[in-house]
Amino acid sequence: QVQLVESGGGLVQAGGSLRLSCAASGRTFGVHALGWFRQAPGKEREFVASINWSGGSRFYADSVQGRFTISRDPVGYTISLQMNSVKPEDTAVYYCAADPGPITIATTNPSWWGQGTQVTVSS
Repeated sequence: QVQLVESGGGLVQAGGSLRLSCAASGRTFGVHALGWFRQAPGKEREFVASINWSGGSRFYADSVQGRFTISRDPVGYTISLQMNSVKPEDTAVYYCAADPGPITIATTNPSWWGQGTQVTVSS
């Protein structure tokens, strides 16, 4: 079992920045990739970004490409999502996820999920 704990959510003005973090613990040796998903009110959960832990390969949704950056802490099982130039449509609950396989835009149900952190962007 892998436990994921997110932090860093909050309220930010449009055009501003916010940084989310996710700390993984437990049986992390089985993790191949970690990523971020989000769910806005009344919408389905969607892929945001992911990173391959061993090789560092990164994937982004088109809607955040060029504005968000996913990174990993080389020491511990921690990833971050730097969110720049945020927009009101970025408002959502952001979930950290992990999987023993790749996480891409086609991934809908990773093996492990965090509890989520709220991000609200005001216009």
